[in-house]
Amino acid sequence: MSYLDNVRVFVRVVELGTLSAAGRDQRVTPAVASNRIKELERHLGVRLFNRTTRKLSPTEHGRVFYDKAVKIIEAVNEAEAAIADLSRNPKGSLRITAPLGIGRRLVASGIPEFHDKYPDIEVRVRLSDHNVDILAEGVDVAFKLGVLEDSNLRMRGILNCERVLCASPAYLARRGVPSTADALIADKHDCLLLRYPGSKEYYWTLATAEGLRKFEVAGPYDSDDGDVLTQWALEDRGIINKPLFEVKSYLREGRLVEILKESPPAPVQLAAIYPHKRFQDPKVRLMIDFMAERCQRLIGKLLADEPVITAS
Repeated sequence: MSYLDNVRVFVRVVELGTLSAAGRDQRVTPAVASNRIKELERHLGVRLFNRTTRKLSPTEHGRVFYDKAVKIIEAVNEAEAAIADLSRNPKGSLRITAPLGIGRRLVASGIPEFHDKYPDIEVRVRLSDHNVDILAEGVDVAFKLGVLEDSNLRMRGILNCERVLCASPAYLARRGVPSTADALIADKHDCLLLRYPGSKEYYWTLATAEGLRKFEVAGPYDSDDGDVLTQWALEDRGIINKPLFEVKSYLREGRLVEILKESPPAPVQLAAIYPHKRFQDPKVRLMIDFMAERCQRLIGKLLADEPVITAS
């Protein structure tokens, strides 16, 4: 077995906590991952992990070795990236992540085209509306709708995305059209929220005459999948807060109706977020450039000027 492969598995076991998770990450079976750790321990002559039935935690030797091993892996990755840049033939794997909605429609759908252009780059895509710990999970690029909160990361803005509040005509006929943002709370409207551990959508930030205000809206149920919220809205179950490009076709068809145009939600930025050192890797730059152009082009088409129904 390659010593470097053993070190890579070791690093991911420390970061992910289990052999099975590290094995999936490195595309080997748990048995192979376990053998690589055992071989590394034999080579070093020390025990690297305290083993329990559920999780592996590094020993003192393991923590010391991890700190140095991470730097070794980073150095090898940077060296390979530099060679790839010089040869104009980028190789290796890329781990990318994106929210479910834009991930399906904009990111994942473009991966085959990206691979056609760069056949030696292997792309591993993870789609999730949950917060992904980019550093802990070894992600190279995350495409997100939101703001940069971790100072250890870098961000390249792709597009500012207008958001809208909307609901179905049947819901508005049954519950009434809110005349002000305060009516969302006063009239106890069913607001469909995207929620998961770490989610901040327990309130909506709307533009008012007094400036941006946070409204602690509520609803009878929520989901960690943004597309589920849209489906519920289409089924007359409540009001959603969505990027315009995601619901423009439903607005155009009249299946959803925009409300509170005078108090729109604050826009959200579509951006590529990545660890500081990763942008030195040409694979990362190529992926960000490719997806930035693709997202701008496709969202532009979705937002092409066509009539949109609004509520009054």
